[in-house]
Amino acid sequence: MNDFTNLPKLELHLHLEGAAPPAFIRGLAQRKGVDLSGIFDEQGAYKYKGFVDFLRVYEAACTVLTTPQDFHDLTLAVLEQSAAHGVIYSEAFLSPDFCGGGDLLAWRDYMAAIQTAAQTAEAQMGVTLRGCITCIRHFGPEQARIIARCAQETAGDFITGFGIAGDENAGELADFIYSFDAAREAGLGLTAHAGEWRGPDEVRAALKHLRVSRIGHGVRAIDDPALVDHLAETGTVLEVCPGSNVVLGVYPDLRAHPVEKLRAAGVAITVSTDDPPFFHTDMSAEYAGLHRAFGWEQPEFDALAQTGLRAAFCDDSTRARLAKRLEPA
Repeated sequence: MNDFTNLPKLELHLHLEGAAPPAFIRGLAQRKGVDLSGIFDEQGAYKYKGFVDFLRVYEAACTVLTTPQDFHDLTLAVLEQSAAHGVIYSEAFLSPDFCGGGDLLAWRDYMAAIQTAAQTAEAQMGVTLRGCITCIRHFGPEQARIIARCAQETAGDFITGFGIAGDENAGELADFIYSFDAAREAGLGLTAHAGEWRGPDEVRAALKHLRVSRIGHGVRAIDDPALVDHLAETGTVLEVCPGSNVVLGVYPDLRAHPVEKLRAAGVAITVSTDDPPFFHTDMSAEYAGLHRAFGWEQPEFDALAQTGLRAAFCDDSTRARLAKRLEPA
């Protein structure tokens, strides 16, 4: 296989703001008179050094996303890129912190704009979007409670999940139990970024305290064989982002990445881009990299799609419709 563009793909780990094309952010900044030149390199790409600086640049880029219309246009731009690489279903992490500062009334307006764009993209591009509201770990547990209320109040056909992202080294996951319990009561699917920077104990903490069905990244589980066995036995799904992990230095190169060892051990794996323009990737590039590094072919990629289908935070009718699109032509 050489061209992976047209393979139908499901992406479960995509940050909406983090997927903003640099040109889109630069254009907004220019129109609004905001100087963001310090976050771009000479070629116009995002510029940062290491994970903490990545978070700084990410949040700086978000400062020009100030209106529901901005997020409407952002959503269309992101989904256009996804559809161009064969994505038929995407779950985007949406942060009310960046959409009205966690104010519920403001969040409703932002969410409506995102959903309208998603409906347009589905009709015109064939890609379905669902939203996973995400609290920011380094903003603290009290702010997470505010975000969880936004999730509770807007859970439904479009907002289907709840998660936590941000600096994994800030605080402890046990501090966020209240927010996850609130989201669970609202019927939302649950996921948590864990086991990217901290070790396997962080994955265990997400399972124990937050009781999630999916783990964002989770790759450091490989350091604990008993945990790997547990993930395989329970069917816990890992939202693996190989390109992100390599660019940020979690692993030196793709061949050193544990995604193949996790898959071979029976762990349920999906593959995503995380924040694609920050990591110079897209879903076709992710598939091509796995083909080169580990020899993955059609059966492995078909398995990725089926795992994504089972793990998706969507209703049964959406899942059935996507299943038909995954059937061989």
